[in-house]
Amino acid sequence: MVTRRRFLQGAASLALFGSRPGLSAAFAAGRTATAADATAATGWTRHVDVFTGTGGHGHTYPGAALPFGMVQLSPDTHESGWDAASGYHQGDGSIMGFSHTHLSGTGIGDMLDVLLMPAQGPVLLQPGSRGLPDQNFHSKYDGVPNPNALLPGRHAQPGRGYRSRYDQASEQAQPGYYRVRLTDHDILAELTTTLRAGLHRYTFANQGAGHLLLDLAHGYHTDPAQPPNITDAELRVVGNDTLVGGRRVHAWANGRHIYFALKLSRPFTRADLHADDKPLQGAKEAKGARLKAALHYADAGSAPLLVKVGLSAVDADGALRNLDAEIPGWDFDGVRRAATAAWERELGRIRVKDAPAPVLKTFYSALYHTLLAPTLFSDVDGRYRGMDQAIHQLPEGRHNYSTYSLWDTYRAQHPLLTLVQPERVPDLVDGLVRMAVESPDGPPVWPLQGIETGCMIGYHSAVVLAEAHAKGFRDIDYASAWPVFRKRAMDDDYRGLPYYRKLGYLPGDKEAEAVSKTLEYAYDDWAMAHLAEAVGAHDDARALRERSRNYRHLFDDRLAFMRPRGSDGAWLEPFDPRGMGHSKQWRDFTESNAWQATFLNQHDLYGYMQLFGGDAAFVQKLDGLFDADATLPADAPADIAGMVGQYAHGNEPSHHVAYLYAYAGAHHKTQARVRMLLESMYAAAPDGIAGNEDCGQMSAWYVMSALGLYAVDPVSAHYVFGSPLLDHAEIDVGRDRVLTVESRGNGPGRPYIQSVTWNGRPWTKSWIGHAELAAGGRLVFEMGATPNERFGAAPADRPPSFGGVAG
Repeated sequence: MVTRRRFLQGAASLALFGSRPGLSAAFAAGRTATAADATAATGWTRHVDVFTGTGGHGHTYPGAALPFGMVQLSPDTHESGWDAASGYHQGDGSIMGFSHTHLSGTGIGDMLDVLLMPAQGPVLLQPGSRGLPDQNFHSKYDGVPNPNALLPGRHAQPGRGYRSRYDQASEQAQPGYYRVRLTDHDILAELTTTLRAGLHRYTFANQGAGHLLLDLAHGYHTDPAQPPNITDAELRVVGNDTLVGGRRVHAWANGRHIYFALKLSRPFTRADLHADDKPLQGAKEAKGARLKAALHYADAGSAPLLVKVGLSAVDADGALRNLDAEIPGWDFDGVRRAATAAWERELGRIRVKDAPAPVLKTFYSALYHTLLAPTLFSDVDGRYRGMDQAIHQLPEGRHNYSTYSLWDTYRAQHPLLTLVQPERVPDLVDGLVRMAVESPDGPPVWPLQGIETGCMIGYHSAVVLAEAHAKGFRDIDYASAWPVFRKRAMDDDYRGLPYYRKLGYLPGDKEAEAVSKTLEYAYDDWAMAHLAEAVGAHDDARALRERSRNYRHLFDDRLAFMRPRGSDGAWLEPFDPRGMGHSKQWRDFTESNAWQATFLNQHDLYGYMQLFGGDAAFVQKLDGLFDADATLPADAPADIAGMVGQYAHGNEPSHHVAYLYAYAGAHHKTQARVRMLLESMYAAAPDGIAGNEDCGQMSAWYVMSALGLYAVDPVSAHYVFGSPLLDHAEIDVGRDRVLTVESRGNGPGRPYIQSVTWNGRPWTKSWIGHAELAAGGRLVFEMGATPNERFGAAPADRPPSFGGVAG
């Protein structure tokens, strides 16, 4: 049974969010069709649907950004609640404005900094209610409000908020560009961006006075009844065409700093500042918590109004330097062309040929999402705000990054980047080293804009470092990293680690999510052992390798499940493999249950399979996972989604599991499972992702798997074959080297590998090393409709695990 626990497209999904169901189906179809603007998108960008994941629970945004850019300039439809984590959901009926920072696919929200909204009529300082702002206009569809019924030129009604409905047919986007018509004022809004600055173009269709509202109090907040917690905000008017300012935000990333500099293409008639929604008559500066500004134009429609906004986490001067360096003039179309060119370069690192249009769209939409994070977090002059909140200076030529969803992305996104973005890897990984050294919290877990959020379990920055070292990336300060990471592994009183060191596991009667934490600490130990060897700490390496087998302490060989046990060593009851835990006090698992946690092992598969009774018993248990009843208990978190039996593709702990058959010599089952997941869990549609996108991980699984490759154990520096979906792909792997992947005889109903050649020679292994692929070459799969059960079955042909192969 395959279920996705996703919203239905069309009327049902929009009705759930309070929007008008009558037009929803046409809207969903129309917006997907126009997502790539045919008049502008050419090359690889024409295959990207940036609206993928903006519905359901994908939590993506459709606005303008550059690959790994600091600025994500996008519309905000709501700022509170789980499905507003990115600021945008296709089920909402109106737009609040356009802010400059957004998270791509996270399960927790933040950001939405520096909101701008153009308008005509009275200045309204509150956004108004979510959904349709004006309930006085109705359509012929069952008497429900029509978001397109407001006649052009009619102004917003006083008191109902500054948000506007929008013409859904006009909402178009491609990588680096977004446009929409705000129907309440008949204003065309267009957005594009550079790395550190956003550029807006507002075209007012109607003559007369207008204004631009800057809402510096706007931002994501968890509780709808409580406004964002903002301190140290400041605004300053400079002349008649510039505003600068900043604020400190206390949300998920508690205490982060953000500064901006804003310039306009023509001088405003007047600038009115507000604090706590009260006018500050004649003021040119304001400080407080809830600041706003209205910039007035006597004849807003006389010419398009362009607004450019630079960002910095250092100071307002840094934001101004970023702005002046990256957008010195007012050439909107030129900036847009440059953004498109940047996306063409990065998307074109993987060139897919001879694929059906839906596959091309799904593949490049996924590849696009893998390139949005981590995000740049240093200024043009090399300054950045560190995890210690101090201002640091980078060496010339280096960059600092933020937005590392490491619990998710270590699994597939970082392995993908080592293949297709090798020149960026030293900056991305060395930045994690700097964070570890600078942060009072130690090794990064989920760092966001200079703040450790501490979100999720383990400390998987160790995995990303170990993988980079194993793959030969040397321009990274591993020596400086080691003492900080060793302290975490050996000494820190961190989230149950003292229990883990003493007992070999975390007791479920003492620590929440004890089973998942134990298993993920074991994998971190495996990564740490590699780092220890890298710096010559051989005794530590031996101890960590042995400790990485601590998973054994939570395996119940009678039931063949991972399960919680108490501090006295007894198994905790009651136990239900589909349940969240033995007690209502807390969960024993992190966004998973025992079915999923039982297959968390990524590094010691041959030792692990013996606990089940050998290869055949392990395969039987894997089959049981996929064939189990997909029902989940009522208290299961929404993250457990994309169900195939008790396999949950919508959440990351399951992502390597279909590849585990390869270690038991049943690679043909990996092929069948992977192809099924590729074809059922992804589509280039608003509800086209089974779960949260999670900063590129969900999409990275698709990109890697469509190429026929997956890193079950990234630290091992090898990839297990799956079932390649693409007939032909050319991958730039750096230093003018090209990896070509071909699948011959491929197609629907033909998921099975018959044979493989590497550079023209037979390749019998079910895996291949990173070193081979990174050197370039030709990997050819011969595919068929029936399994070749001999392929990859011999012990010598199975993937290495824990430093060896089966047998």
